[in-house]
Amino acid sequence: IYSLTPIIISMVRWRHLSNIPSSKCQAWPGLSTRGGGGPTRVVGVLMRTFHMGEGEMTSVFLSQFREVIQNSKEVLNLLQEKNPTFQPVLVIIQTGDDNLMQEVNQNLAEEAGLNISHICLPPDSSEDEIIDEILKINEDNRVHGLALQISEDLFSNKILNALKPEKDVDGVTDINLGKLVRGDAHECFVSPVARAVIELLGKSGMILDGKKVLVIGAHGSLEAALQCLFQRKGSMTMISQWKTPQLQSKLQEADIVVLGSPKPEEIPLSWIQPGTTVLNCFHDFLSGKLRCSSTEVHVNGLIAEDDVGLLAAALRIQNMVSSGRRWLREQQHRRWRLHCLKLQPLSPVPSDIEISRGQTPKAVDVLAKEIGLLADEIEIYGKSKAKVRLSLLERLRDQADGKYVLVAGITPTPLGEGKSTVTIGLVQALTAHLHVNSFACLRQPSQGPTFGVKGGAAGGGYAQVIPMEEFNLHLTGDIHAITAANNLLAAAIDTRILHENTQTDKALYNRLVPSVNGVREFSEIQLARLKKLGINKTDPGTLTEEEVSKFARLNIDPSTITWQRVLDTNDRFLRKITIGQASTEKGYSRQAQFDIAVASEIMAVLALTDSLKDMKERLGRMVVASDKNGQPVTADDLGVTGALTVLMKDAIKPNLMQTLEGTPVFVHAGPFANIAHGNSSVLADKIALKLVGEEGFVVTEAGFGADIGMEKFFNIKCRASGLVPNVVVLVATVRALKMHGGGPNVTAGVPLKKEYTEENIQLVADGCCNLQKQIQIAQLFGVPVVVALNVFKTDTRAEIDLVCELAKRAGAFDAVPCYHWSVGGKGSVDLARAVREAANKGSHFQFLYDVQLPIVQKIRTIAQAVYGAKDIELSPEAQSKIDRYTQQGFGNLPICMAKTHLSLSHQPEKKGVPRDFILPISDVRASIGAGFIYPLVGTMSTMPGLPTRPCFYDIDLDTETEQVKGLF
Repeated sequence: IYSLTPIIISMVRWRHLSNIPSSKCQAWPGLSTRGGGGPTRVVGVLMRTFHMGEGEMTSVFLSQFREVIQNSKEVLNLLQEKNPTFQPVLVIIQTGDDNLMQEVNQNLAEEAGLNISHICLPPDSSEDEIIDEILKINEDNRVHGLALQISEDLFSNKILNALKPEKDVDGVTDINLGKLVRGDAHECFVSPVARAVIELLGKSGMILDGKKVLVIGAHGSLEAALQCLFQRKGSMTMISQWKTPQLQSKLQEADIVVLGSPKPEEIPLSWIQPGTTVLNCFHDFLSGKLRCSSTEVHVNGLIAEDDVGLLAAALRIQNMVSSGRRWLREQQHRRWRLHCLKLQPLSPVPSDIEISRGQTPKAVDVLAKEIGLLADEIEIYGKSKAKVRLSLLERLRDQADGKYVLVAGITPTPLGEGKSTVTIGLVQALTAHLHVNSFACLRQPSQGPTFGVKGGAAGGGYAQVIPMEEFNLHLTGDIHAITAANNLLAAAIDTRILHENTQTDKALYNRLVPSVNGVREFSEIQLARLKKLGINKTDPGTLTEEEVSKFARLNIDPSTITWQRVLDTNDRFLRKITIGQASTEKGYSRQAQFDIAVASEIMAVLALTDSLKDMKERLGRMVVASDKNGQPVTADDLGVTGALTVLMKDAIKPNLMQTLEGTPVFVHAGPFANIAHGNSSVLADKIALKLVGEEGFVVTEAGFGADIGMEKFFNIKCRASGLVPNVVVLVATVRALKMHGGGPNVTAGVPLKKEYTEENIQLVADGCCNLQKQIQIAQLFGVPVVVALNVFKTDTRAEIDLVCELAKRAGAFDAVPCYHWSVGGKGSVDLARAVREAANKGSHFQFLYDVQLPIVQKIRTIAQAVYGAKDIELSPEAQSKIDRYTQQGFGNLPICMAKTHLSLSHQPEKKGVPRDFILPISDVRASIGAGFIYPLVGTMSTMPGLPTRPCFYDIDLDTETEQVKGLF
């Protein structure tokens, strides 16, 4: 039957394959799972199984059999020395009960060191049921080989080609057969039966060149493989069926006869000439019997009855080891075989959305495969987005990380200076033009700015993430999940206060720990609270009155609540609200506020976590208020941690997208940099660093200027991740430098003044003080700086040259003009080369401060060393909060300054490099789950407002085509 090995290879249930129920397989009675004895023991089993004596087993077969098994064992041992956890697994799908040779093959596999699992389907299984099982095994990356053992009438091209070619160890798929015919046998799996025929003949000393070979009764892949292999040896091969006319004359001409199916009784053995070598490749899978009369034919002293099948079993084991070796090789770092998309830049450059819509992205599953992701490591959202599962980190844990590059910027204008655009241009240059593996890691944009002033954040021009409308609107719903989780916690706080104010201890306790069907028990999170309180009891009925009160009442002080509701919309009228005004809230009301969703601590937790377990712990640690004794009240205390984790379980997976040139991008997490820490997720960076390999690059972006986003990246994100950056790319524009040099105000939605559109060398020179200061800030951390001058069409050569010269004088490793906006990655090739050089130089990374310092001293260090302040000034409220957080044990956390991004100081109108100013700290808050203290500088708002003319005026939907218009 085709090229299937004519015996069963089976094993006592392999219990590690959790998706194969143990009821599907039955253990073969009396099998031992203990190894030992080597090939000699296996040969002994063969003799017992077939009632053979030593003399009946040909010396050719024995030597070849031993050689194959020993070779497989040695190769696998070498692989496992380098990869101790590697264990190749073969799965066999069988219909019906066929137990022949179970013990033999168990010992074969055991001797070689393989695991084998046997899936037994009913004999009447349909084609679709068999294919369903095949598809499940195809996608299980723990399985390295898959073989079929089904009756002949169930075989079809549809079933055979459902197997993944890389797992098809019997060589039955069209792809493996095609490679064999083409001459690429080293790249494919060859039928073990066909190989066994050729190798037995070769080892017997028979010269095949010029021999006439007749293959009778073979079908499909076995017939094709035999014909191909014999022809390669110079044999003249004839293919025939038992009912073929003139069969007798063909048999009499043949030097070698290969039987692919049982001989009909009406065909007499006398048709086969004495001295003809006859090999049997047939096995009746349903009866479990070998049927052939070749024992009556003397073949030059060789009787070849069972040898083919048994050697084929050993060769299948060899194919399995080869499959495992190929799989391991695929896991190792390699240059991606990435199909990059071609750009055809137009002049003048069209709108961002027109450019985005003019490029057809690759299917995201194709992109995932190109960069080394397995099929079960992605969850596809539509055609162009996918989430990547965290299991990838475990698979690639031994893979060396690539180079880590941070893109920051000078103090920007309200229009932004193109850090996202530079980030995308750089990876397009690295991968599409220099053929270096690279990944961009970006934040997900908030819909507040998208519909407010700034617009989207997908990059711009010919350096974008596509499709840009999907990038900017909803994506995969992560921000919505954060909003839901945040507001569930907010609701839990006020509801708990209400219920504690309106119930006795006993009533409150009975509702918190109700009796269900006569059984009363604590939930898991309630048991954790009891432990925290020092109450070592698990039976709800045994608590004393004092313990009941202690457990049931959180006694939240409403004046200390720091947890706010959030919304992903700029809405200034939610900055201060009164809640609880309905009569149903029984007079409990208080002043509260809404923050923008991306300012939620849950967003910061998402961005800084490194696993699902860590995220759950961080969510539980989040402090929402203090009780009336001054002790912190957490999400764990409110019993909501598990629910928050459930809401966030999908959001923790990074989102895979692509650039205009088809290079990969992770979009994950989106904390603002002025009111939060302003960096994409640690998880996205870690996964990307594994995927690019040791010689690759991961380019991530920090929000706003280097004084804000970069400082937080180093002092907060790098502490959380343990990752060390290799290079900082500092983005500057002539426009922003002119503003810092004394140019007119730049306002969103208002045309630029002529100072910005005409050459003005003096303004540029004066404004480079800000660039020099930001270079110095990066140097505080010991990381080399490459300045990327994002060139606009109004910039002149003299202005560009001046900026690059002054940047180098200020200590930049290099300074490079970039033209990615107008021509794509080709316009940033020089930047890519400079970054690669700087990365090879090496960095001497260090943190700015020791987290064990007092909170005030850490704030002062940032203010003076980074912003250039003379000193800080704490409001009474800020000082009170610092005292409280220190007393509660949170004084050793890093600092996340909430400050305007439009100036190095707290005053947005102060451009350039302000000096001798006092930095006012109006308030201090704590994000304990995220792991930082954040002081508010001046009158910093955590809910932006809409301008007079928001972006939404230009955003529309074509109701005929359903295309979005007006996004930028």
